[in-house]
Amino acid sequence: MKQPRILLAGTSSGSGKTTAVCALLALLMRRNKAVRSFKCGPDYIDPMFHRSVLGTESSNLDPFFCNDDLLRYLIVSGSGGKTAVVEGVMGYYDGTGESGSENSTYTVAKATKTPVILVVNAKGASSSLVAATEGFLNYMPESMIKGVIFNRITPMNYKYVCSVMEKRFNGAVIPLGYIPELPGDCLFPSRHLGLITADEIDDIKTRLEKIADICSDTLDINAILSVAEGAADINCTYPSIPSHKKVNIAVAYDSAFCFYYGDTVSLLKKMGAEIQYFSPLKNEPVPLESHGLLLGGGYPELYSDRLEANTATKNSVYKSVLSGMPTIAECGGFQYLSKSIDGRKMCGVIDSDCYKTEKLVRFGYITLTANNDCLFGKKGVLLRGHEFHYWDSTSCGDSFTAVKPNKKTWKCVFSGETLYAGYPHLYLMSDINAAENFYLKCLEYKEKEK
Repeated sequence: MKQPRILLAGTSSGSGKTTAVCALLALLMRRNKAVRSFKCGPDYIDPMFHRSVLGTESSNLDPFFCNDDLLRYLIVSGSGGKTAVVEGVMGYYDGTGESGSENSTYTVAKATKTPVILVVNAKGASSSLVAATEGFLNYMPESMIKGVIFNRITPMNYKYVCSVMEKRFNGAVIPLGYIPELPGDCLFPSRHLGLITADEIDDIKTRLEKIADICSDTLDINAILSVAEGAADINCTYPSIPSHKKVNIAVAYDSAFCFYYGDTVSLLKKMGAEIQYFSPLKNEPVPLESHGLLLGGGYPELYSDRLEANTATKNSVYKSVLSGMPTIAECGGFQYLSKSIDGRKMCGVIDSDCYKTEKLVRFGYITLTANNDCLFGKKGVLLRGHEFHYWDSTSCGDSFTAVKPNKKTWKCVFSGETLYAGYPHLYLMSDINAAENFYLKCLEYKEKEK
């Protein structure tokens, strides 16, 4: 199957991948090019920047959650023949396992046969940039690297580096343009979990347009499209997704609760769900006639004073969960169900208090095994998850046993027939049966409420 696609990977975190991807997406949009975006790994924030440019959701491509065939399916189904632009995560070869490259951006590129454009931070270097490129090109026998974009480089230095590359590589890898040092009003601010979310930047559209204006003269869009068009054919098996009677699933969404995998929500929609959004920051209650509840991660700790004061939402969430409404509460959502966040009173469903730590807690991929029958299936059901948080709790539950790739284990999650509440985020597209079990519980709740 013909599917134009490219993957922009970095030499490291902070190399400028998100800036390069947003600039490219905007410039392709200006050409009226049909385009879709993707993000490698479990990240929530970068896809929000993609959405600010395109106005459409971005999908995650995570090889820990998905086998090779599912990764290919996500690109094919998510793109529908449109040009796919994939943003990498961390450095190109950074991952897990003995090799250190398992579950990396490189894994995604190989599994999906996607040509790679390496984004290199060029600040303070010249010939060394060519050496770095050669190292990445030769580190693996099939690197998939076809071109390079240099970030934070002067026009004169870029011209020099291009001449060295031409002599060194003889067309095996080509320069595809550069991003100059950007003015301060084009930069994206950061906080403890990475970039500030796009929705929190008031002038995000202006910033993105200005970046595109600057890069319109420095990125070789025609050459980049040529690389995308040259991608090998891609084939996949379409997974079987069951269809059921409609249920209404309430999803908390605002600046405090904004970390959701779009593929999980999309999967529930394909099963028959209607999604009803509400905002705890606006003191909105769980929508009437809801049959399921999603409380995603985000930054409730930054808004704990407002969340404490918004009793209409807290009371409706408390009553919904206690009534047996099937509920998935991940990370920030779990903290919201707890008694308190940093002393501020929350919903009080979970007997725990949440507090700030000085470092990432239990960071990384985990495999979860249910210690009892639960919302997602019988005792022993396996789920894949990811943790990324600086906060912890006086009690994190013991319904599941978590195992990291390095074999470290611990107990976590409060769970039962109608509740999953814990720090691990779940990617339910990786286990359609688990997602269907949640959906069927929502149907049962709907029938009970008639």
